[in-house]
Amino acid sequence: MLGRVEAPRAPLAEYDQGLAWSAILLATLGLVMVYSASIAMAEGARHTGGSPTYFLARHALFLAVSLVAAMLAFQVPMRAWQRAAPWLFVAGVALLALVLVPGIGREVNGARRWISFYVANLQPSEFMKLAAVLYTADYTVRKSAVMDSLGRGLAPILAVILAVGWLLLAEPDFGAFVVISATAMAILFLGGMNGRWFAGLIGLAALGFVALVLASPYRVQRIFGFMDPWADAFGKGYQLSHALIAFGRGEWFGVGLGASVEKLLYLPEAHTDFLLAVIAEELGFAGVAAVIGLFGWIVFRAFVIGRQAALAGRHFAALVAQGIGTWLGVQGFINMGVNMGVLPTKGLTLPLMSFGGSGILANCVALAILLRVDWETRQLARGLPA
Repeated sequence: MLGRVEAPRAPLAEYDQGLAWSAILLATLGLVMVYSASIAMAEGARHTGGSPTYFLARHALFLAVSLVAAMLAFQVPMRAWQRAAPWLFVAGVALLALVLVPGIGREVNGARRWISFYVANLQPSEFMKLAAVLYTADYTVRKSAVMDSLGRGLAPILAVILAVGWLLLAEPDFGAFVVISATAMAILFLGGMNGRWFAGLIGLAALGFVALVLASPYRVQRIFGFMDPWADAFGKGYQLSHALIAFGRGEWFGVGLGASVEKLLYLPEAHTDFLLAVIAEELGFAGVAAVIGLFGWIVFRAFVIGRQAALAGRHFAALVAQGIGTWLGVQGFINMGVNMGVLPTKGLTLPLMSFGGSGILANCVALAILLRVDWETRQLARGLPA
């Protein structure tokens, strides 16, 4: 009697291909749209030499460097990232402090957020987002037994976050502070923070952000401009009104790639903070929906990868994965909300897409770490060493 022959099982994938391809599609679309959004500015600016491909060439170089950095970051085991987390955080704090030193930090439009290396500018707050994810995850794992204690568990990490916030607000970079605070609190909650403490922190954070807004005249002006941009369309509501015009012109399928009118020096920061508005005008609702869908998939996969790592007993890796998902999700949501007029104007770029070397590099390294978490979990599922 012949024994039953079982069909061979399909081998498990080495990594999350859907996650990787989603990131590649966003970065590729970002490259195309940065070129489209920046042509008019590049041709008219003195420092570009009138070259229409100035920003395209630089963004392509940033992507290439970031891809190499991501490939190197993927080779680093998660246990090494955990050991390095405190030191990376200290380095991030040191860079944030250096930005505020006259002669070192570079000031643009009243904000001192960059360190100039002549060929490129370094924005420490972008790397601080990644360092905060790694450090908060490591702290939560180390202090898991006392996370219910305010004095021994929560107070030290909250003091650290507030110190980072003070440095960021001195630049000022309110948007980065919001992203880092939201990400850190999410990691603490996912790591076992007491629900009552978490609810209290949410309330205190809300009151704190309101106080910060009211204490700053330019933030108050942004709120009024956000509430009714058409009341002062040539002043406080200028950026938002032109972003809304771009969305309105795009309708369902857009006016066509390269055919945007708002990018012709009407919409400020079209290739950075307001890239989504140009996408809306040229590619329409379909293009915006595709971008939102790809971001949604990345965030969803980050939380799934984190859950799988947690089930495998890899708690640091799990919190890092979910922290990266929170970071990209919160920053993407804020940027999209600003572009659509749902949130007040805030200087945050669209992850993986907007022009900016520091942001692209930090995002790509973070996604490489996320893929590493997934790869190690799959290796353990096969019974292989991670």
